[in-house]
Amino acid sequence: MSENPLFTLLVIAVVAAATFLTRMLPFAVFGGKKVPPFVVYLGNTLPVAIIAILVVYCFRHVNLIEYPYGLPELIAAAVVLWLHVWRRNVLISIFSGTAAYMVLIQVVF
Repeated sequence: MSENPLFTLLVIAVVAAATFLTRMLPFAVFGGKKVPPFVVYLGNTLPVAIIAILVVYCFRHVNLIEYPYGLPELIAAAVVLWLHVWRRNVLISIFSGTAAYMVLIQVVF
């Protein structure tokens, strides 16, 4: 990235504007109107689908044939799943799973 401060500020401004517009767009389009059933369906379905895609993406390079046989990834995933079922707190689940994975790959395996 360029070391030019003006360029950096412009990039930040464009990212902020894009984020603001994407957050504002549903309110501008639907306002006080009834939301169409298809949009409600997408709102209920897409978060789960995106999480599933992210899980597949995270496990794409796990090698089950060579040592450590994917154990750090599977143990960390089990930690995330167990904590989320137990506490129902996304942040605790994600941070604990990440910490467990880092400890496993740096210290144990």
